[in-house]
Amino acid sequence: MSAIAEPHTAGGSRNLVEVAADVACVPLSIVNVYLVGRPGAGDREWALVDTGLSISGPRIARAAAERFGSRSRPAAIILTHGHFDHVGSARELAERWDVPVYAHPLEMPYLTGESDYPPPDPTVGGGLFARLSPLFARKAVDLRPRVHLLPTDGSVPGMPGWRYAHTPGHSPGHVSLFRQSDRALIVGDAFVTTKQESAWAALTGLQHVSRPPAYFTIDWGAAGRSVRLLTRLRPSVAATGHGLPMSGDEMRRQLTDLANNFRQYMPSDGRYIRRRAVCDERGVRFVPPAVPDPALAWGVAAGVLGLAAAALMRPSRA
Repeated sequence: MSAIAEPHTAGGSRNLVEVAADVACVPLSIVNVYLVGRPGAGDREWALVDTGLSISGPRIARAAAERFGSRSRPAAIILTHGHFDHVGSARELAERWDVPVYAHPLEMPYLTGESDYPPPDPTVGGGLFARLSPLFARKAVDLRPRVHLLPTDGSVPGMPGWRYAHTPGHSPGHVSLFRQSDRALIVGDAFVTTKQESAWAALTGLQHVSRPPAYFTIDWGAAGRSVRLLTRLRPSVAATGHGLPMSGDEMRRQLTDLANNFRQYMPSDGRYIRRRAVCDERGVRFVPPAVPDPALAWGVAAGVLGLAAAALMRPSRA
């Protein structure tokens, strides 16, 4: 497998993963962000894609300063989508650098305080992160007046030569970024290179092209179509939101397999497997009911049996 697997010195910056000559991954605890621009680029000559968690701002700012210079600011912050682990430091960094933030129109309700995301589904995917997903933030953030719509012509502010593609499913206004000249792809969470539902896989860096993180994916039909769209681009490198970037023939083989057999890689059942959430430019319009949680049911049953056994074994006061 041809894969970019270990953080290394890239363009004068420490602990970065070089994705292309002018694209570097900043791997954070459970998510990646990307610096796009040649090392040493001047003020307003580079861009940041996604902003990690709410605690990620200082780490991202240090990486940017090491790569571009302490006084260099980006031209823009681009959000692939607004989930908590991609938007967490957006306001802090936008205000620090005095830069605009851009996102797709269908993502705007969640970035302007107008609508919370649909609830996650902890029953899908297995693994610790899936089980913990109800604890993850899904409340809308308000990035006004910093946040703006991406241009309707498909161009990406601050990233000459790049185009964005609407790749919904994981979120309503999710976008991925592609550059035709070298076929570099910044994926967001349209697909990932780890089993994100599993804390072990996510934290150990085990690599494999995988479906989008299941617990937050709200439209599996759209998610499959997005993977097939990205597969047709035949990317040379896939820089994902979770898992280290991957490149080469083996990455493309795994991506093609995911696209051709997407239904086999979907969870067997779940809230959004049975019926998709409905969202529009105003936000969430319909959320299907939760499905029974077998793990919770077994836990409750075990608790009831334990209490009953304890009651039977308690000495009689008669």
